[in-house]
Amino acid sequence: MTKNKQRIFADLLIPGAGEPLADWAVIITDGLIEWVGPQADAPTITGEDLHVPVLMPGMWDCHTHFTGMQTPALAAAIDVPVPVAAARSVADAQRAINAGFTSIREVGGFGVYLARVINEGNAIGPHVYAAGDLISPTGGHADLHNYSLGCVADLAQRDGWLHTCDGVTGALRAVRLQLRKNAKLIKICASGGTLTEYDDPMHQQFSDIEICTMVEEAARAERIVAAHCHGKAGIMAALRNGVKTIEHGTFLDEEAADAMLEAGAILVTTRSVKIRNMDYAKQHGLPDYAWKKLLMTADRHQEAVSLAIQKGVTIAAGTDTLTSGDDTPLRWGEHALELKLLVDDGMTPLQAIESATATAPLTLGPQAPKAGQIKVGWDADLCAVSKNPITDIKVLLKTSNITHVWKTGTLLKQPS
Repeated sequence: MTKNKQRIFADLLIPGAGEPLADWAVIITDGLIEWVGPQADAPTITGEDLHVPVLMPGMWDCHTHFTGMQTPALAAAIDVPVPVAAARSVADAQRAINAGFTSIREVGGFGVYLARVINEGNAIGPHVYAAGDLISPTGGHADLHNYSLGCVADLAQRDGWLHTCDGVTGALRAVRLQLRKNAKLIKICASGGTLTEYDDPMHQQFSDIEICTMVEEAARAERIVAAHCHGKAGIMAALRNGVKTIEHGTFLDEEAADAMLEAGAILVTTRSVKIRNMDYAKQHGLPDYAWKKLLMTADRHQEAVSLAIQKGVTIAAGTDTLTSGDDTPLRWGEHALELKLLVDDGMTPLQAIESATATAPLTLGPQAPKAGQIKVGWDADLCAVSKNPITDIKVLLKTSNITHVWKTGTLLKQPS
């Protein structure tokens, strides 16, 4: 059988983990990286050659939501018909590819369905590793407090992505319902949130026994649990019950950071959602109650992320991208903003890139693919960049600087 090969020469190769390498080459064959090494040693092939200034792994956004919403007001989840949300999400997936992001970890939304369409070849988009529904207790962050219980339950029955449950039996069923959708991880709310009305971001949601039940049930299917956490109470509850990724971590302090290090847990930072909501959300329908919570958490979140970087907590880049359309506050395609913000908070550009490449697959635990690094035998998920992001991380923010994108060896973006 004839193999599909391509040889790529890079003036600079950023491997994902480790130092950049000058004048290296990569050969990809049938979707995998077959060879990596100095250009002078590159084997001859009969396939196509390409020369690029910078080659790096395709990037990951480890915290997103395919919702089809055009406002960050969470109540919009009940207003957008599922077919409309699905159609908008297809366009959002294309935006991610154009930005050089070949993998998306989706922690509540329609990603479980979009992944199927993309995998069938019926839409262009990144690998989507989705959690299915966002799960909280009644009255929690996945509830809509000004709607009747019947409305929220009906939304879940109609394939909406907000799910409430209570007690051990409810927690077990919630996890199993997501596994039934082929979710690759489970997403729970261990604290209150900012976009919902009555729950307090400082309060723990779900009891310890409920969290432990969901973690154990997910583990039986080789899935990890990701926990939405703002307040310290939620962070500590999640960690002591085996949660592997803390999403947001807004009120992380020294004790919580030490607990994360001891547990080997990963912080998914989502600095972007604070910045973009502060800049744009008020004029795009963010309710007053959410604005007040945003003001309470925004500055503290930067302090928490800076502390985590200083303490050496493992960090994966995630944005909390949520809304559809180029003129919406939490829009798709601007995922690299998180890397710039991580540099602002104390990372080197190379560390920020690693948080979106080599580290990112670890947020899936046993479901992690061999991706995020340029290594022999790993998936050929790559992007070429016209300028060096090591000297200026802001290069990655401009999608025109992302000249080529390969997903499993297939070239999805190239200069016209």
